[in-house]
Amino acid sequence: MKILITGGTGMLGRTLVRRLAKHDVRAPGSRDLDVTSALAVAEAVSGWRPQVVIHCAAHTKVDACEAEIERAYAINAIGSANVAIACQRAGARLIAISTDYVFRGDLDRPYREWDAVGPLTVYGQSKLAGEESIRTHCADHVIARVAWLYGPGGPSFLHTMRKLGAQAGEPLKVVADQVGNPTSTDVVADGIEHLLEHPVAGTLHLTCSGETTWFGFTQAIFAQYGLARSVMPCTTADFPRPAPRPANSRLEKAGWGIHGLPVPQSWDGALARYQREHGGN
Repeated sequence: MKILITGGTGMLGRTLVRRLAKHDVRAPGSRDLDVTSALAVAEAVSGWRPQVVIHCAAHTKVDACEAEIERAYAINAIGSANVAIACQRAGARLIAISTDYVFRGDLDRPYREWDAVGPLTVYGQSKLAGEESIRTHCADHVIARVAWLYGPGGPSFLHTMRKLGAQAGEPLKVVADQVGNPTSTDVVADGIEHLLEHPVAGTLHLTCSGETTWFGFTQAIFAQYGLARSVMPCTTADFPRPAPRPANSRLEKAGWGIHGLPVPQSWDGALARYQREHGGN
């Protein structure tokens, strides 16, 4: 299968290149394919004619997006529109990566794929605009929402906590009032491999099963890597950020069961798998 991956040098893109090696893959980074250029995207897709485009390119620095509004929308919204239009014209299937930040984060249960959206940040708003463009411009699409992502090479929360956990010092304060689904890029790649084999369409949540807080995730990371530094819980208010973080980032994977596909691996099982397969990477 011929597959084009946008944002191919990012953390998820690198994992997908490795996992999809049996296919004919091209994975340009932002320097090689600027998704904000409609002409560049059209030429990349029409010139090579991939059967599938996996759209990973995004401005994902949540706090920076608050100050870089035009850039966030250029990449996340207009860039997604450009990719969707090119795929529709070329007859390519589009698998696009989105985010939990499209939700308000105040629901008292995990968000289902069809729940009402209401992003509170520029990042979430620009990604939602990208989702809407994809639905408008490309009939054959899957939007896969991910969250709390980590993978080989980082950067990610896991890499930061491993570094801090290996240092001596006072107990680390970690937020304990935000809950979500820590998810490895390998689990996302598992899901995308299933999607490549099944012609499903629409919106799916592609995060690990189970849930924890950032504090709980840190405890699990330290236990998995044998790090002895102590950790203590704190609140979101203790660490104010330019962009508000969702208190509830939990994503229910209802769509996988509806389509008869296997539900993604548990977050703690994925963490153990990550340590086993990637060690300190």
